[in-house]
Amino acid sequence: MITVSNLSLSYGTQTLFKDVEIKFTPGNCYGVIGANGAGKSTFLKILSGEIEPDSGVIQITPGERLATLKQDHFAYNNYKVIDTVIMGYEKLYNVMKERETIYEKEDFSEEDGIRASELESEFAELGGWEAESEAASLLSDLGIPTDLHDKLMSEIEDNLKVRVLLAQSLFGNPDILLLDEPTNHLDLTSVAFLEEFLANFDNTVIVVSHDRHFLNTVCTHIVDIDFDRVQLYVGNYDFWYMSSQLALKQAKDEKKRADEKIAELKEFIQRFSSNVAKAKQATSRKKLIEKLTIDDIKPSKRRFPYVAFKPEREIGNNVLDIEDLSYSYGGETLLNKYTLHVERGDKIAFVGPFHASKTALFDIIAEKKEATSGEYKWGVTTKHSYFPKNNDSEFQSGDTILEWLSRYAGEDVDETYLRSFLGRMLFSGDEVFKKCSVLSGGERVRCVLSRMMLEEANVLIFDEPTSHLDLEAIQALNNALIDFNGVVLFNSHDHQFVDSTANRIIEFAPNGIIDRRMNFDSYMKDEGVNKLRRELGSKDNGTKI
Repeated sequence: MITVSNLSLSYGTQTLFKDVEIKFTPGNCYGVIGANGAGKSTFLKILSGEIEPDSGVIQITPGERLATLKQDHFAYNNYKVIDTVIMGYEKLYNVMKERETIYEKEDFSEEDGIRASELESEFAELGGWEAESEAASLLSDLGIPTDLHDKLMSEIEDNLKVRVLLAQSLFGNPDILLLDEPTNHLDLTSVAFLEEFLANFDNTVIVVSHDRHFLNTVCTHIVDIDFDRVQLYVGNYDFWYMSSQLALKQAKDEKKRADEKIAELKEFIQRFSSNVAKAKQATSRKKLIEKLTIDDIKPSKRRFPYVAFKPEREIGNNVLDIEDLSYSYGGETLLNKYTLHVERGDKIAFVGPFHASKTALFDIIAEKKEATSGEYKWGVTTKHSYFPKNNDSEFQSGDTILEWLSRYAGEDVDETYLRSFLGRMLFSGDEVFKKCSVLSGGERVRCVLSRMMLEEANVLIFDEPTSHLDLEAIQALNNALIDFNGVVLFNSHDHQFVDSTANRIIEFAPNGIIDRRMNFDSYMKDEGVNKLRRELGSKDNGTKI
């Protein structure tokens, strides 16, 4: 168990945490959420002892071991992959190395024999005989081939180093596990393994993640960090979001009688509890939710941007036809005679391991690049708007946010309207005069979304729109695309974003294309699709595009 008492931390005039009181208990998984810059990663570093707070106490039950997901991918370059994993249990690793050193001595003394006997006992007690097999199993489950286990960390690719460090944090059954964005650089097979691992993990887990599907699968509680305020909620992310929004709606509706509010909240709790799956972690959530009282559900102070795409005209039946489109760059063929017919009502998610191919396709049909050969034709009723993966070129001028957005507004749109519009996108007050050249990644994304809303297109093209967004903006964009009555072409690393938005999946596999009209979860479970994916040599399960 880990207990936080009277925790406070400030940087200059900015207060991150103030008088935080919270307790993390075994058997539960706590998902830490908050806006960009709210201090989620800093909170984990305080818990691990990496950062000292201004005041307060972090208490860990005596004798319990705390493990963290390390962020320095190069710190273990001189160590073998398998040893790097075992180093996650520092005490065991030190005993193992001292034991090896003694047995390698040429002049083995009586004193060495006594020490070796002590080490053998400790080695066995710590699970040393099973250490290499457990480490190897974790590595394999996370997609690290057996032939790499004895390689040096410096000899493997950076994206694999991330997985090795994740295996390191999971190794040896730690009592408290701190994970900061553990699903980054994992394919869906590895994410599924991690979800299953944490669902069966009996100790304490505290995790920061922007992956809503992951948070919904593993979390029993949500810790909401909202600029100096830390609030603990029972349930996973969806339960937190829906219950806090319901409470907020009721708080604004002063005319609703108290007994009606209580009835509505009770019905919500019962409905959510009955829909929870039968997995161990989900069953635990269900029990917790059933114990909730009405007073436990509180509105969140978190602000969600307003995202809504309203086309200026309805789209016709002819949307987009692509015929034998090819594109090469730097000697590499990214598209090879690709053909596609997009229909009215399509919301297509492009998945698979070929990132550059999808970006090339989007750039071409958005008229940012020219194809090497082939052609495409938009329907006469279509108007498209594009969200590029790299938006640097859009923000090189010295314009303010307000000046930048005004370039995309009609002549009859005045400054008052634009300032109101930007306010709904969380650029309030004088923030609209901030220079575009100094905007953060998340701020740039909100600007691009603002531009796309003003363009009133009936076809939206998104190339990884969720990469720099916090959970609130992801949720707002997700809801907007679900409600959008035009055509959407997109890719994303967010499982829930893909599954809830798309009605058609197109996968770029190593040796061909798979095209199915179904949502993403159905696609992943479809036996015919999985057979075809194996035949085409697909390397992962889809969203790592």
